[in-house]
Amino acid sequence: MTFGESISTCFSKYAAFDGRARRSEFWWFFLFTVLVSAASGMVSEILSGLFSLGVLLPSLAVGARRLHDIDKSGWFLLLWLIPIIGWIVLIFWAVQEGKEPNRF
Repeated sequence: MTFGESISTCFSKYAAFDGRARRSEFWWFFLFTVLVSAASGMVSEILSGLFSLGVLLPSLAVGARRLHDIDKSGWFLLLWLIPIIGWIVLIFWAVQEGKEPNRF
């Protein structure tokens, strides 16, 4: 999946928490959000905050779909609330290859 395809897929599945997202879709969208947030932060903090708020739901949705691809529940995104350990676990899961026979 290319950079543009992943962005359009994530925005077309804006609030779709079901299904699966491959690694490329997740990481390309993550890169997009980081780059646009940094660029908009250079222009205005308010603009950066509005952008971050606007992509919050699609980011959560693609994160849940990414966890589904490795046969984990989307509720594991709540591990992000645990500093450092939760972040490491979620990043570790995000870089793993998807498992073909899974519940999702």
